[in-house]
Amino acid sequence: MITIKKQFPMYRRFILPFLLFVSCAASAQADSSNYFLQKGLDEKQKGRRMESLKNFEKSFKYDSSNKAMLGELASAYMDLRKYYQAKETYKKLVNLGETSPTNYKQLLQLCFSLRSYDEAILYANDLKKTAPTEKVNYYLGKINYERENYGDALKYLNAAAKDDPQNAEVSYMLGRSYADMQNYKQAIPYYQKAIEQDGSKYGWIYELGLISYANNNNADALKYIQLAGEKGYPKDNGYLQNLAIANLDAGKFDDGMSILNELLKRRPADLTLLDMTAQAYYDHGKYDDAMNNWDAILGYDKSNAQALYMIGMCYLKKGDKGKGTQLCDKAIQMDPSLAAYKQKREMTGF
Repeated sequence: MITIKKQFPMYRRFILPFLLFVSCAASAQADSSNYFLQKGLDEKQKGRRMESLKNFEKSFKYDSSNKAMLGELASAYMDLRKYYQAKETYKKLVNLGETSPTNYKQLLQLCFSLRSYDEAILYANDLKKTAPTEKVNYYLGKINYERENYGDALKYLNAAAKDDPQNAEVSYMLGRSYADMQNYKQAIPYYQKAIEQDGSKYGWIYELGLISYANNNNADALKYIQLAGEKGYPKDNGYLQNLAIANLDAGKFDDGMSILNELLKRRPADLTLLDMTAQAYYDHGKYDDAMNNWDAILGYDKSNAQALYMIGMCYLKKGDKGKGTQLCDKAIQMDPSLAAYKQKREMTGF
């Protein structure tokens, strides 16, 4: 009997062994991934978070498509505050089809915290599609506020206020949006609501004081600036200067001047502060005190024509027209623009 042996082309002789090799390699990779996954879970159970993360990362190297491992890896990154790595891991899960509201919400919050705003908007929309009851208006409102897009910021923040009426930060951002547009009258009620909802935010209270001042409400300006200090706002030089001005404008001259003079002990060569103090004394008819402060300015800067002119005005106010006129004219020679003050003085009789 004749036996015929079937001949296979050379390339086909290697296909089966190659496929077997690939299959075995893939199986080995999966086994290794699962081994380190389980080891990571064991370490997690023992509370050893760093060790569990190391094992999850090893598992990832063997099989980057293992969804169970990716979930644990993302969670481990979150626990250890490795937020960028957590974000990228959750993105891998979503790309593998794990488009649950939980994953979208994690991505929204992570992208928002990391200021990846375009991605945050994308995941906010995805979250809303998969879970229509989820509240995303706060995130969209704050993103638009940060981008100075106040029209959309107000739209989403007003919606967020309906979602969560007790959220003090929403009230604050609504007020701040109006304040940034210099619409102080609209801003004030939102600031007041914000500090009613959370009275611990002394920064908000201080801003409300400044906004009240800009809105020409001197009594409220003083009230809120003082309250901010009582709540813990740092009483640095800027704060004290604004507190002094608020006192003066609210009619509390002695309190305001006490603060200004205390500030001058800290900053004796501050020409702006000296001029402010001098002007306050001048406006309240205390011409000798005013001259002392303008004299101090000339001690630092003999070419300061405006300080010299105001000293002349002090002499005029005290009745010494000869010396006052002489000093004012000398100041005008130094700075001709001061002639406008002289013309105004002549028209009004001081």
